[in-house]
Amino acid sequence: MIILGIDPGTATMGYGVLEKVGNRYRALDYGVLETPKSLGLPERLLRLHQGLSELIAHYQPDVAVMEQLLFSTNRRTAMQVARAAGVALLAIAQAGVPWYEYTPLQVKQAVTGYGGADKAQVQRMVQKLLGLDTIPHPDDAADALALCICHAQHESLLRLSGGTR
Repeated sequence: MIILGIDPGTATMGYGVLEKVGNRYRALDYGVLETPKSLGLPERLLRLHQGLSELIAHYQPDVAVMEQLLFSTNRRTAMQVARAAGVALLAIAQAGVPWYEYTPLQVKQAVTGYGGADKAQVQRMVQKLLGLDTIPHPDDAADALALCICHAQHESLLRLSGGTR
């Protein structure tokens, strides 16, 4: 199974591509799609869509995952993230890839075993679980890989229990 994790943002959109074979995980790719601040919002969103569409075409993921958007006290930031998430969902839908979302609590629990884990703890566990030499950078890429791990674990539990999502 190939899982594409996406951490949406208009300036920086994190992505992670994880391969799951049995109970083993392997990071195939991770990084960020960046857009210059000098571009207008429509052009930035177009570049994100094009970059994500290229990743999807290259890796042919079986599923895509994103973090559930929660209310933010900074409305401007929340709007930018929501716009980027919409672009990501469009690219995912155009490719016919199933999509799942997880709360930050679910991701932290899946990766560290503790829902109150901080960002550094999650990043260290992503590094350890994937056997990486260093913590994935930037943070957006590490977050996207954490989402992949969360889905991989949930998928395994669902399969073992005979449940569906």
